[in-house]
Amino acid sequence: MYIVLEGIDGAGKSTQIKLLKEWLEDNGLSVETIVEPTDSDVGKLIRKILTRSDATSDNVQKTLGLLFAADRLLLMNKIEKLESENVVVISDRSFYSSLSYQSPQDWIKELNKFAKIPDMVLLLDLDVKKSVERTDGIDEFENEEFLTGVKANYLNLAKSNDNFVIIDANNGPNKVSSDIKKAVAPLFDICKDCIL
Repeated sequence: MYIVLEGIDGAGKSTQIKLLKEWLEDNGLSVETIVEPTDSDVGKLIRKILTRSDATSDNVQKTLGLLFAADRLLLMNKIEKLESENVVVISDRSFYSSLSYQSPQDWIKELNKFAKIPDMVLLLDLDVKKSVERTDGIDEFENEEFLTGVKANYLNLAKSNDNFVIIDANNGPNKVSSDIKKAVAPLFDICKDCIL
């Protein structure tokens, strides 16, 4: 099973991945977490470019689109190997991030045509103002104008893809965690009504 948490910056993906991993392990499942960009050389270059003052410009966004696709392709072998060993893979981001953050979408889709489609995407839907308050401002794209467009892209993807579940990330972390567990429970025949 390949589960992805998506959302604009500050939505709480890291916190919720940790809580989801612990809960699934408590229910007897083997779980591995991954993050995009990775710690590969390509991933490190991506992180460096994200801090540039021109990171939101068209050409830099296209460059990031290429780099994210390359970094993601390196990750596919790991995901497939883990799945073959009956390990649940929980990822912080996927190619849906590229479709939301980079453009043009048709080109980004083509670049990522070999990326694995997640079994479930948990979209942590956060108010943009809250996102900006929660981020550290290191990355150039952590601003209201840019993230408003990204959020709209995510919501459009959620409408057109059956594997998306929208989770209200404006709630406290415990409520968000509970909502995630209720969404994920049926995938593993875990009692949904037993979740607080």
